[in-house]
Amino acid sequence: MCSGNLYDLSADPGFWKHRRVFITGHTGFKGSWLVSWLTGLGAAVGGYALAPNTDPNIFGILDLGARCDHVLGDIRDVDALFAAMSAFKPDVAIHMAAQPLVRLSYEQPSDTFAVNVQGTVNFLEACRRQETLKSVVVVTTDKCYVNREWAWSYRETDPLGGRDPYSASKACAEIVTGSYRDSFFAGASAGAPVSSARAGNVFGGGDWSLDRLVPDIVRSFVRQAPVEIRSPRAVRPWQHVLEPLAGYLMLARGCFEYGREFAEGWNFGPSDGQMLTVQDFVNMMSERWGGPGSNVVTPPNTPHEAQLLLLDSGLARRRLGWHPQMSMAQSINSTVDWYRAFYDGASASEMQRITTGQIGSYAGALGWAAPV
Repeated sequence: MCSGNLYDLSADPGFWKHRRVFITGHTGFKGSWLVSWLTGLGAAVGGYALAPNTDPNIFGILDLGARCDHVLGDIRDVDALFAAMSAFKPDVAIHMAAQPLVRLSYEQPSDTFAVNVQGTVNFLEACRRQETLKSVVVVTTDKCYVNREWAWSYRETDPLGGRDPYSASKACAEIVTGSYRDSFFAGASAGAPVSSARAGNVFGGGDWSLDRLVPDIVRSFVRQAPVEIRSPRAVRPWQHVLEPLAGYLMLARGCFEYGREFAEGWNFGPSDGQMLTVQDFVNMMSERWGGPGSNVVTPPNTPHEAQLLLLDSGLARRRLGWHPQMSMAQSINSTVDWYRAFYDGASASEMQRITTGQIGSYAGALGWAAPV
């Protein structure tokens, strides 16, 4: 509900078919799921990103390079980014390229700020010069807020900031986005509406990043080794990858069809039932996997990470009509089933079918059209 009018912001093939969507970071975990979803709806997808940095990786498993206009490039190279975006002539641009790891940000703070802050500047500079562009979404993170470790959920109007370099860089990316929105995209003839999206701890099949909980759990299960986790009592806002992606699609469509009424920051966090400790999450993964159990080893001398962080998604619920759909059990079961199929030797076509099937089931729960 927005200004008294209920907007239809569903992932309707009638809207997305032949829509030209440019995605930075399309080779990553979240980007690959989004490419699969959009191409299944008939969208033409252009991607700009580094090559996948893990082997295996979901982008390669699903052969997504054959389904989109796939360009390899560094988000810090503004000229190459501009050339790729201009050649594609997008209707919608979604910025997902990032250095996404907290622990790595301690080891590589300069690179983290260069990618996450200057990379966002480069993306928005490229967007400024696209005459075809009608909608822009910048994806950041729930960690962009000053985290006081309190039991209340953070709203979009709460102060931005971050103790670790990753969180600080994402707060800076939000500030950059707001500055560009107000300075260059505010007038009726000033280009596309610019929004930003902040999601929680996202997981799902196909993530093999280092220092991320689900990939670490799966690697331990495959090796039949103890699961090593850093903060077993930390509470995280867990959500399946399809939950925030649905929000991004709704937000992109809202900006496209209804303009600057949607040009602001938005939280896409899980429902209260998704708030679990890391230990409880490991136990649920282990039970579904049916393997080595949940013997946990906590390593010493780990850098600071937030113990509690909750998002208030009331704005997205009220104005976009976005609501989380998956229970924690459904989210974990879908994730484990994806990985088990892969490690049991499923073919590329079978993995594509499983991925499309999970997207279709999620879309069906929303009453949306399923991808093909």
